Amino acid sequence: MLTPAEKSLRARIAAHSLHSQVDSTKHMEPARAASPGQLPYWERKVDPSAELSEPERRRRAEQARRAHMTSLALKSSIARRRKKAA
Repeated sequence: MLTPAEKSLRARIAAHSLHSQVDSTKHMEPARAASPGQLPYWERKVDPSAELSEPERRRRAEQARRAHMTSLALKSSIARRRKKAA
């Protein structure tokens, strides 16, 4: 059985091996597109059936992303306040 440190080293070896064999930009593109930080993620959320016009879909996606990021900022602020009080 591997220790946590050995598991970490094994994972790092695998990552380095992978990135030595493939273009990491192309390899990571699906993950980036699926990330809540990216607009395509929100475009799929606000218009899953692709019925809206492109400008309206983009406008709604930007608003949904801003709402999400603002929600994260609020949660972070509350967590910092609680941590400081503890």
